[in-house]
Amino acid sequence: MKNLIRISAAALAVMGVAACDENGKGLDPDDFAVRDERFMKIADRFVNHTVIPTYTSLSDYTEQLVSDLEALKENTTQANLDKACETFLTARAYWEKSEAFLWGAATDFGIDPHIDTWPLDLTGLKEALTNTAQIAGLAGEDGDVYAGEKLGPTLLGFHGIEYVLFWEGEHRNVSWFEGIDAGVKCADYLTYAVAVAGDLRNKCWQMELAWAGEEHNPDRFAKVNDELELPLTPSGGLYYGENLLSAGRAGSSCRSATVAMQWMIEGCNTIADEVASQKIGMVYTGGDPNYVESPYSYKSIVDFEDNIISIKNVWNGGIEGDYDAVNSLSAYFKEVNPDLEKQISDAIEDAIAKIRLIPEPFIENYGNDSAGAAIGSIQTLDNYLSQAVNVLAE
Repeated sequence: MKNLIRISAAALAVMGVAACDENGKGLDPDDFAVRDERFMKIADRFVNHTVIPTYTSLSDYTEQLVSDLEALKENTTQANLDKACETFLTARAYWEKSEAFLWGAATDFGIDPHIDTWPLDLTGLKEALTNTAQIAGLAGEDGDVYAGEKLGPTLLGFHGIEYVLFWEGEHRNVSWFEGIDAGVKCADYLTYAVAVAGDLRNKCWQMELAWAGEEHNPDRFAKVNDELELPLTPSGGLYYGENLLSAGRAGSSCRSATVAMQWMIEGCNTIADEVASQKIGMVYTGGDPNYVESPYSYKSIVDFEDNIISIKNVWNGGIEGDYDAVNSLSAYFKEVNPDLEKQISDAIEDAIAKIRLIPEPFIENYGNDSAGAAIGSIQTLDNYLSQAVNVLAE
């Protein structure tokens, strides 16, 4: 994978000498020049080994999902349905593992609510699919564009497709598509799913390229930038990865290497708070049970765990199987504040463990005491992460 900014070999050699004292005890946290060099290497790991690989896989699998749904629409067999279901779940996992860095293109371009609003407006969906003009628009050559422009966020994204493919935690039986659902020909749900999946794919391409830039995938760039004319940079500025890796330089909105590290950690704070206070907390504390995410596939608990894995990936400088023991937030804090690093790493694992103890499916067990325990564990993680932000500001 092409790095957006490469640190020269000479700079790395100098940094390798400066980063250690004569006893080899590690980085001197008071040496700001060396620290900033280290921070930029951590930022490089974040951009090129966490964000871009995650978004690239998300793009790949949403692109495959479109193909699978088109095949299912053309030949509606259980085998084709099962394949689409598995592709959907893989794409969904990559999305959830990206939520620790929603602070970039996903937020600035309104992509997060566009593709991941819940609950699904089932009443509105059924109304749309009994509208002949709507069906024709979705079935057209540019059905993906039509869906993105004409359907609101409560009818778009993952959860609309989820409803078409899953019911009560299982792959739908393919015979369902031969029937009628509240006045809607179930076959028309496939027309809808293909169009909405196309819009989902387009938005995932947009996030990938907004971080990685044109050279990362010229074919996708031509589609997104030239044909769809979707924005890839804020106000004509730098690509998001380039912006972060240019921290402290002219043209970057990130004013320093320290701020770059804070942005990364604060993104983890944001998703930790969302999982604790909203995804689990909104229903556990007596809120609307309809607020349960992923209610048709029964994958809510998997979503929660993947969100914490997104934090784990940012903290460890990579994705699962490709962590960096030298150039990561974890490695840096082991040197400057090992107690806090251990608290954060332990809290990540404890949050995952507590989430796994919630009985499945969550939609039937959201009031279980184990959900409250998971909330408490995630809140502890959130608090430790906030402490890490403060340490960087000192």
